[in-house]
Amino acid sequence: MAQAAKKTVRKPAPRRAARPVFVLNGPNLNMLGLREPEIYGSTSLADIEALVATHAARIGLKVDCRQSNHEGDLVTWAQEARDQACGVIINAGAYSHTSIAIHDALSMLDMPIIEVHISNIYKRESFRHHSTISSVATGLICGLGVQGYTLALDAVLANLSS
Repeated sequence: MAQAAKKTVRKPAPRRAARPVFVLNGPNLNMLGLREPEIYGSTSLADIEALVATHAARIGLKVDCRQSNHEGDLVTWAQEARDQACGVIINAGAYSHTSIAIHDALSMLDMPIIEVHISNIYKRESFRHHSTISSVATGLICGLGVQGYTLALDAVLANLSS
């Protein structure tokens, strides 16, 4: 009697996992390395993007890094993330403290959203102590320097896996 061949059933990878993580940086972050190095350090945005890309590849993710000084660009990119990304890491800079539009765009997402700040916003001026983004973010990383971006990638991956 012939044995039936065992059929190996592979589960396809979730469609979202094949998508990149959007890494969105807001106003003045293009000036990292030059702007207030005593607060933000000497690492440039290009250095951060390289660090993020290397770490993402190491943990099996792809990234799409973007920066704009314009609030509307961040809103548009958050909207695009709905269909094009598996997660969002956002350092909205000063817009973190003022932008209801970015809050509303992020609130439409059903994916991990990690808010990142290089400096500890709670050790700075009082107007930086409130973020409009935090209430729609999965998590917040602040005060850990540029390492916050790689920690955010780890957090996105952990949230995708759970």
